[in-house]
Amino acid sequence: MDADIAAAAAGLGTGLSLIVAIGAQNAFVLRQGIRRQHVPAIVGICALSDAALIVLGVAGLGALVQSFPGVITGVTWIGATFLVGYGLLAARRALRPGRLVESAAPDATGGSLSSSVLSCLGFTWLNPHVYLDTVLLLGTVAAGYGSARWMFALGAAAGSMLWFSGLGFGARLLRPVFARPGAWRTLDLLIAATMLAMGAGLALRG
Repeated sequence: MDADIAAAAAGLGTGLSLIVAIGAQNAFVLRQGIRRQHVPAIVGICALSDAALIVLGVAGLGALVQSFPGVITGVTWIGATFLVGYGLLAARRALRPGRLVESAAPDATGGSLSSSVLSCLGFTWLNPHVYLDTVLLLGTVAAGYGSARWMFALGAAAGSMLWFSGLGFGARLLRPVFARPGAWRTLDLLIAATMLAMGAGLALRG
């Protein structure tokens, strides 16, 4: 039992260390959370996708990823195109910043559920780092725990759920700040810079 608890704790820490960083997916979740726009769906997609990738990694998919580097190259180019496109959209938004209207109902601030879900899936599954970090790295670390590797996976999945829930639902605390158009301009400029930099970096590596 002690070994299982230690493995779960290690999984929690390792999982959080990989996702608690400025990146395309986190920036998207943050923006959706501030706008209270389809937050449960976005958080659910991110957490469940991470859990699925963690399970695949622990089950041994990491070795398969290493055996077919061409798959990662293809995902890299598709992901680069997606990130650059979204970065340009964020830059365009920064030129015409909006503001929050407190009387607006949650999830009524523009943007359909389908488009938000598709964007979230793109940020999650078209990011080649997710296969290298979540699948390959976590899978490799989990293998070191032997029979307790699934407890490691459980801890890592719990870390993802905690992080995305906190980021998505906690972002509403920033709503007073984003009642000003200038705050939205700054956020969208940061998002645009993040997306474009990551997209360019992927293209260069691809």
